[in-house]
Amino acid sequence: MVLLVGIHVGPMRHPIDGQEPKKGHIYYMATVDVDIKKLLEAGVHFGHKTSRWHPKMAPYIHSKRNGSHIIDLTKTVEELDKALSFVADTVAQGKQILFVGTKRQAQSIVKEAAESVNMPYVTERWLGGMLTNWNTISRQIKVLKDLEAKMESGELANRYSKLEVQRYQEEIDQMNEIYGGIKNMPARPGAIFVVDVVHEANAVREANKLNIPLVAIVDTNADPTNVQYPIPANDDAIKGIQLITNYVKQAVEQGKAKAKTANKADKDEEGKK
Repeated sequence: MVLLVGIHVGPMRHPIDGQEPKKGHIYYMATVDVDIKKLLEAGVHFGHKTSRWHPKMAPYIHSKRNGSHIIDLTKTVEELDKALSFVADTVAQGKQILFVGTKRQAQSIVKEAAESVNMPYVTERWLGGMLTNWNTISRQIKVLKDLEAKMESGELANRYSKLEVQRYQEEIDQMNEIYGGIKNMPARPGAIFVVDVVHEANAVREANKLNIPLVAIVDTNADPTNVQYPIPANDDAIKGIQLITNYVKQAVEQGKAKAKTANKADKDEEGKK
């Protein structure tokens, strides 16, 4: 069974609140094909032990099996519909999506997806104040970029010994582990995609404080009310993380394509004047 999520590809009412688009702005539904069978095969429906559940996840739970909750995949598809539509629309407006996944099984998946669509990411460690104390973070990023520029231009090699240059390179590598994924991110992304809201509690807290919308995989042990676009799903299964992250990546790609099309249409219209 394949559910086509948001197959409309033209201007329409806002996908969430049903209101007419604001003047000068076009909303689009995502055109990502969400396959409920693939979600099932990836183990997305397996929740945590019933003893660890969060009561506010009740609307997304189908049943219990062997002491664990089973997530209702029809609800997962419904929430993915809303989330992917929002992601595509946000990117179509020229905004960035920050990908966050620092847990071991999510790191490489999140990094690869973000890099493939040129979006910022955090996969090593969420630094306190990464969003709320951006001035301090941006100063560190400036230091990193300055060192990289001097290394690339040969300035460091001309001024220092090989050993000292090697130490500078080690410093660059260490800083890239921390800041590499966000060094080209503006002060505030348009939204944040999070793999595990419990593991990334600091990121969720900072996003809520700054009113930055969250799109997140929310397992049965988490509070979905802290997330604007919760995706009820297993946040531990590698195949499930890969599948959902790939859907988000596709929505980003479509948002970029729509932005490009809209910009071309604007230029064509200006040329007619």
